[in-house]
Amino acid sequence: MSRKFKLNLSATLAINERCNALENEGKKIYRMGFGQSPFPVPEVVVHSLKKNAHRREYLPVQGLPELQTAVANFHQRIDGLNFKSKNIMIGPGSKELMFLLQSVLNWDIILPTPCWVSYAPQAEISGNPIRFLHTQFEDGWRLTAKLLNEYVKNNKRSRNRLIILNYPGNPDGSTYLNDELKDIAEILRKNKITVLSDEIYGLINHNGTHSSIAKYYREGTIVSSGLSKWCGAGGWRLGTMSFPDELSQLLKPMTAMASETFASVSAPIQYAAISAFLGGPIIDDYLFHVRRILKIIGESSFNILNVNGINVVLPQGGFYLFPVFNNINRAITNFEINSSNDFCNLLLEKTGVALLPGTDFNRNDTELSCRLAYVNFDGTEAVKISESIGKSTNLTINDLTSVCGDVLGGINKLIEFVELYKS
Repeated sequence: MSRKFKLNLSATLAINERCNALENEGKKIYRMGFGQSPFPVPEVVVHSLKKNAHRREYLPVQGLPELQTAVANFHQRIDGLNFKSKNIMIGPGSKELMFLLQSVLNWDIILPTPCWVSYAPQAEISGNPIRFLHTQFEDGWRLTAKLLNEYVKNNKRSRNRLIILNYPGNPDGSTYLNDELKDIAEILRKNKITVLSDEIYGLINHNGTHSSIAKYYREGTIVSSGLSKWCGAGGWRLGTMSFPDELSQLLKPMTAMASETFASVSAPIQYAAISAFLGGPIIDDYLFHVRRILKIIGESSFNILNVNGINVVLPQGGFYLFPVFNNINRAITNFEINSSNDFCNLLLEKTGVALLPGTDFNRNDTELSCRLAYVNFDGTEAVKISESIGKSTNLTINDLTSVCGDVLGGINKLIEFVELYKS
């Protein structure tokens, strides 16, 4: 008898396919549901891929040694973290590595919500119990030391525990101050809770000030990253997972599972990724423009929503907003909107604006929250505009209007929809 899971197609992939179908019908769709980076892969990395396109050999299951070393040096350079290259695993996207990690554990999985759509389904597939910690809008959707303390006080340890932190956050764009990370790390260390720090958006912290919790809880933190978000290479499918010595025993079963499934990541992709993780002036310039563009568009989107009375947190990284529409809940219930899923379905039907409901991120269905991905703009042209203005001159939303019309247009359609159903 086969094992049965209550699983559907991943919400982010499903909304992308639904948008494709609607556009094929000739409908105007504001694609703000799928979180794919709009930016081009840096040319130096593309050149490296072309240079290594002839690579045809199978590489070591755990990863190309030169790439492992580049990733270790990357952590040291960016955050002062001392991961050994032998404790780094390369996979076909960080998503697969997270699945392998959960698969070799028999632990409780602690998930602060709202959280990325795949953490909980992976836990379900792996048979790991899930404990949700529901953060609040008033706290910027961040896990607080108070909430974490309440959890450990009311849930005595009976088995090993893994908490997954993702910051800057998907779906909310929030991140943590150093003092907040220190407080959380102290509680985790005291209670022997391991943390998987999903830092896939770390390099696109809008101010370039991302800090890893591994700095404060070195022995208990696994760091996950990859090329999909900061390098614009989602379709290249390359992720990394870095372990301290104290947790390196997890690598053996993960590598064994990898050997029986994906075997190894594409050789040309791994060789090309070395140039991305090595960094340098070209990568630094690329990141400067990407961060500046995302900050301007994110702040402008926030301001439009905020001035129209929609509860939303100012994004500090990544390319997401997580607005809440509960202040209009009573007004729109009469129009058969009783859940975030109802809200998103009617919004897409009436306006062509595609968002994801808060339930996909493990929020209560009656909380009218949604994820808005402000990625429906031409990233290549945006970078050209930013470069032409220069680093010493401030970039404004007016400079980007020619390329981000669909972002602003979609948000204005959303506001019109809300106003219509308030009246």
